[in-house]
Amino acid sequence: MNNNDKQKIINRAKKVLKIETDALNALINRIDNNFVNAVEILYHCRGRVVVTGMGKSGIIAKKIAATLSSTGTPALYLHPAEGIHGDLGMVTRDDVVIAISNSGETPEIVSLLPFLKRFGVKLIVMAGKERSTLTKMGDVTINVGVKEEACPFNLVPTASTTAALAMGDAISVSLLEKRGFNKEKFALFHPGGSIGKKLILKVSDVMHKGKDIPVVSEDALMKDLIFAMTSKKLGITTVVNKNKKLVGVFTDGDLRRLLENETDIFGKRAGEIMIRRPKAVAADTLAAKAVEIMERHSITALPVVDKRNNVEGIIHLHDLLKIGVV
Repeated sequence: MNNNDKQKIINRAKKVLKIETDALNALINRIDNNFVNAVEILYHCRGRVVVTGMGKSGIIAKKIAATLSSTGTPALYLHPAEGIHGDLGMVTRDDVVIAISNSGETPEIVSLLPFLKRFGVKLIVMAGKERSTLTKMGDVTINVGVKEEACPFNLVPTASTTAALAMGDAISVSLLEKRGFNKEKFALFHPGGSIGKKLILKVSDVMHKGKDIPVVSEDALMKDLIFAMTSKKLGITTVVNKNKKLVGVFTDGDLRRLLENETDIFGKRAGEIMIRRPKAVAADTLAAKAVEIMERHSITALPVVDKRNNVEGIIHLHDLLKIGVV
């Protein structure tokens, strides 16, 4: 490929992005009372939000429905062609329909109008033309029209679908805030992903506990300390006093440093060589917070203690890596 061909590709890509950026910027001044009314209708919807669109608009409709559902507004996608052949049965009087059509004349969507009007279903129209069959029949119309498409023939839906998608995001996020939808609620709808794990999983869900906790007393000899640390395969042992309270930890890294600096280590006791006042977390701490502490202090394991400083468990970075929190 010669330099001239390369430059043509670069210029075309830049022009596409410029056209789509201009289309998005134009939407900002269209956020008006119609937008507010649409959000209010959706907020007070007692059923589900049914998003419909044909072709490329249908793909955008699916994404908007997915975004609404994941942010606290139950939504589904209805294929308009399937709708007029039986799938309208999924639409109830309590639902709200969002119809996306750049022309406002999409035949498959227009065919849905008699049913929607007959049953009094609220209709929000996202269209590129202010005067069309759909906009006349909609309860609220949001203008998502664009000056031009990004394709050189001004035909392929590009800037128009970008504009519709962005407006759908604006609606979804506005609803999210109006509902008081927080990170914890978001995580409930994303339990399988890394986001959900970071917002839901607590230290108690992943910590080693019971017989799996490496623990020695302050007066334990070095051989007992090493055995406790290595037998549990966590590279760390907790050290407790006579009242079973956490007073320190000893890690494999501490052992290596001790071997470098001491000639006779086996006469030492845990209380002499342990790291005092170690970092620790409570069992109800978010696992993601435990990761943050480990990263900040360059450590790979944390004791888990209760309010009285009794050892309840050990949480290790490797376990957090395995389950995808990190």
